[in-house]
Amino acid sequence: MNYTDLKPAKMNIQVLGTGCAKCKSLEKAVIKSVSDLALQADVSKVEDIVEIMQFGVMNTPALVINGKVVLSGRLPKDKELKELLTQ
Repeated sequence: MNYTDLKPAKMNIQVLGTGCAKCKSLEKAVIKSVSDLALQADVSKVEDIVEIMQFGVMNTPALVINGKVVLSGRLPKDKELKELLTQ
């Protein structure tokens, strides 16, 4: 098998937040970082409080990558966000 022919899997990224300024800032930062890193990703914003609670998140904004909560309750610095996206 030639591994160079494999395409990276598309990431599913969700920004959880009810619409506050920090939530909107995280969404913009995620979209910018995905673009800067040329990642294949679907980025969506989850504002429904019931759906947010299903992730067990108590503080927003929160970041979910491929179904796993990786950040909650704060805005990450640019470098930290890019590290989270490339792990």
